[in-house]
Parts: sequence; C-alpha cells; structure tokens
Amino acid sequence: MKKILLKIWWTVNLQSSKKTPPRTLNLSLNELAIIKRNYAAYEEKNLILPNLKRTPVHDFVVQQGGKMVPFAGWSMPVHFANTGVLAEHLHTRDSASLFDVSHMQQLKILGKDRIKFLELLTVADIEEMPFGAATLSLFTNENGGIVDDMIVSKHADHLHVVTNASCAEKVLKHIRNQMYKLQSRGWFLNLEVIKDYALLAFQGPKTAEILRKLGDKDLRDFKFMTTRYINIKKIELHMTRGGYTGEDGFEIGVSHLAATRFTKLLLGYPSVQLAGLGARDSLRLEAGLCLYGHDIDETTTPIEAGLSWTIAKRRKVEGGFLGDEHILKQLNDKSLVKKRRIGLIVEGAPARENAEIYNEEEQLVGKVTSGGPSPTLGKNIAMGYVRTGYNTNGTPLKVKVRERMQKATVVKMPFVKPKYYRGDETA
Repeated sequence: MKKILLKIWWTVNLQSSKKTPPRTLNLSLNELAIIKRNYAAYEEKNLILPNLKRTPVHDFVVQQGGKMVPFAGWSMPVHFANTGVLAEHLHTRDSASLFDVSHMQQLKILGKDRIKFLELLTVADIEEMPFGAATLSLFTNENGGIVDDMIVSKHADHLHVVTNASCAEKVLKHIRNQMYKLQSRGWFLNLEVIKDYALLAFQGPKTAEILRKLGDKDLRDFKFMTTRYINIKKIELHMTRGGYTGEDGFEIGVSHLAATRFTKLLLGYPSVQLAGLGARDSLRLEAGLCLYGHDIDETTTPIEAGLSWTIAKRRKVEGGFLGDEHILKQLNDKSLVKKRRIGLIVEGAPARENAEIYNEEEQLVGKVTSGGPSPTLGKNIAMGYVRTGYNTNGTPLKVKVRERMQKATVVKMPFVKPKYYRGDETA
C-alpha cells in the first residue's frame, strides 16, 4: 500500500509542470519528462550528440529494456521499460540494484612519487591511508575551487582513481599538466588510463549477501571505504565498498571481456534488478550527495559546499594542495564564507535546479542546485546555496516555483540516513 501511495504521489509531482520537451530518440513524451524533471544531469542539448560512446554492457542493457539517453558523450540507460525510475529507486532501498557506470573514468597513478603527487592535487591524506583503504576526495584548483570529486583507493604499487564522466577530459588534462611539470623536475610518476575495465555499481541492503553466495566469500571484514582485488567465478574484480546511493554496496571494476557475463551472474538472483541514471540521481539526492556541475564546480570551495570533512586532519594544518591558501583561510575564518550548501524540505510542487530561494521578507538569498520528490520520505526535497546566515537548520525560507512562492525549511543532510557497512556482525 505504501508503494502504491508513493507511486500516486510521485506521478502527481511529475505531471505538475506543463512544459513538455520535444520527442526525440524514440522516447515517449512521458519518458522525456521523467528524464528532464527527475534526472538533474539531463541536458537537452545532449539529445542531438552524434557518435555516442558505448559501455561494454551497452548492448545487453538495451536488450533488457534500457531506455537510453546521451550523457557526457555516452549512451546510458535513464531507466528500464519494465520498471521505471520510481520502482528502481525503491528496489535499491529494499533489495539490490545493478547500475552500469562504466562511463566514469578509471585511472592508475604509478611511480615512487605517486602519493605526494596526488596529495598536491587533492585534499586527501593518502600517506596515512593503509593499503586497501579508499576515500572520497576533491581535486582542487589554484583558487580553491573544486575541479572534480573522486574516489582514490590505495594499493601497494599504485593508486586507483575514479572520476566523473562529465569531467573526464578536464581532469585528465589537469593531472597530466601537473605531472609533466614534476617529471621535468625528476619526480618518478606515470599515469595509466584504464580502458579495458567496465565499472558496475551494485547497491542495496542485499548486495553483500548475494556476493557472499556468488563467490563463497566472507565479507564481514570488508568495511565501508575499503578496497580489494577479488576473484569470483574465475573473474578478477576490483571492488570498493561504498557507493552513491546511501545504501550498502560495491563499486566493481571488471574486464570488458567478462563484464556482461558477471552482470548476468548477478541478475541470476531474483532480488537483483538493473537500474538507470534516473534512480541513481534521486537516490544520491536523498543521500545529500553532490552532483558535479550542479551542486559543486570550480567556482565553489569545499568549505562553501559543506565538504570540509573531506579535507584530512593533517592537510587542514599543513596544506600543500592546490588552492590551500584560499580553502584554509575559509576553514579558519568563517566570515570569509559568503555562501553555504543547504538541504531543504519544500512544500507544494518540487523545486528544481535554478529555482530561486528567498528569505521570509522575500529577498533573494540563493538558488536550488538539485531538487525533486523523495520516494523514501514522500516529500519534496532540494539542495542549493544560500547566503551565509540562512543556512541554520530550521530556518524558514521560500522557494519560487512557476512564479509562486512556496514554503521551505532548512534541514540537515542527508535527508535519508545512510546504511553504510562499518563492520557490525549482522551485515
């Protein structure tokens, strides 16, 4: 009954806008509406991009009913014909979903100076990370802005880095420019772009149980934000426990040749379903996680974005990364921080990206960067930036949606409590 009511509520919210995108790519008007209104990374101009790249499991995904749309130069499934965004979202929260995220860029940084090199470009303390650990970090620029967010895993002979597809070329150029400078000074460094591995995000509360059955592996010591190479059914995998949904899960690197086979092995369990970018976006919004190019960019510092926790303790003292002067000044002097990322519960229609945020006197104080219905909460949620002083939890604000002022309240993020596995015996 709960799911039926949520579906009715979700549908009403989807149909609240009269604006209809054009019919393209053989998608129905309703499907395009779902993409535009519920997938924050949707860009209408991408619909006409030629020569889209395809992931190793692309053809299989299409066979399974994937509704493909262009994203960051790739043909990607926004949802599947027999499920849809809402069902895929709820299934991930209840069971296990498999997302093809092979469009994301995977890199290896090698050479004896690899750790101090990556510490120059990011806010992470890689030196103190044990082998087999992973962390979310940020590439920063000279002005303290965020070039991209990324996951770095530390192995004995290399660092494994995953960056966003939309930033792939920019990040690669950024790394290479810095690397060439330091190589000319005698640093021992090498960069390898991993082109022969797919990347699958296996997310949901039943994922560990399924992997244990499939691989006959004890995963109780495989904790959140740890990483390892593991062999399952004679398939070599690079696995990091974590993900973008707020649920327990695994980011799995698998060779191109074995990617479809491994996907089929996981789908052999009735509790596993394929899911697309639409559900991935609504899940990450509930988890209060940023989407690059929308919630964070090169004009936003980690402090403004509420990501100061990504700056390792030693780095907060020593600095030593690009833009450290600007970032550490903001960290130590809050009067220098002019805007803050916030979470909002919005009454009425959903507040989408670029909706204006006002104070109670109806003075403009900020803008929404991501927003939409929360299937888990049955409420409309959003995140955005406001002038410092309007970011305290409980602050009443207003959001303009279709020229109407709607009440909104600042709330602490994440909107939905995360369920990451940190080592308890029941997981």
